[in-house]
Amino acid sequence: MQISPSILSADFANLQSELEAISNADWAHVDVMDNHFVPNLTLGLPVVEALLEVSPVPVDCHLMIEDPDRWAPGYAEAGAQSVTFHVEAARDPVATARAIRAAGARAAFAVKPGTPFDPYEELLAEVDMVLVMTVEPGFGGQSFMADQMPKVRRVREAVRRRGGEIWVQVDGGVSADTIEQCAEAGADVFVAGSAVYGKDSAAAAVDDLRALAERHRH
Repeated sequence: MQISPSILSADFANLQSELEAISNADWAHVDVMDNHFVPNLTLGLPVVEALLEVSPVPVDCHLMIEDPDRWAPGYAEAGAQSVTFHVEAARDPVATARAIRAAGARAAFAVKPGTPFDPYEELLAEVDMVLVMTVEPGFGGQSFMADQMPKVRRVREAVRRRGGEIWVQVDGGVSADTIEQCAEAGADVFVAGSAVYGKDSAAAAVDDLRALAERHRH
């Protein structure tokens, strides 16, 4: 059970210390938004490169951008250990996943709440993780969408059928109140923003969330 705090909820003026505050996490989740694929603009490759220099934990880049086929491999080349692109934006998801892996990172694809998983099941052969969005991508602090749990279950079942080690990640509204139902549905990587950075101790919040998820390990 892995916890991946989202720096979207961190203090952007002090990102190095905010990363150090989650040194007990499994990943740092970095949302890259281009104001085209989603209606928000965050940060891009130069900032990710700077974060990679100082992060005490591996960096998991979630690309909410148009044309990930062109841009995603660059994040892997820069040293991000996991790179996620949206299937809704990718023209050639197989080639993109292969390019990410060839550059040395774990490859993942994400589906928005309105996007069914089933048409993309054959992509499991090309990736190391599937991200099921539990909010509409674009902004932090949104309410968790429990109606996405059946999709998490379908992904987990498809992974089991195929065998192999593919992680199932959830992102959006994950907190102490919602993480257990995500784990129960089959998720094993949990992105949490305000549920970590909104607490007095980010490190304690990471430990608490992991303990809650562990209670439902499959």
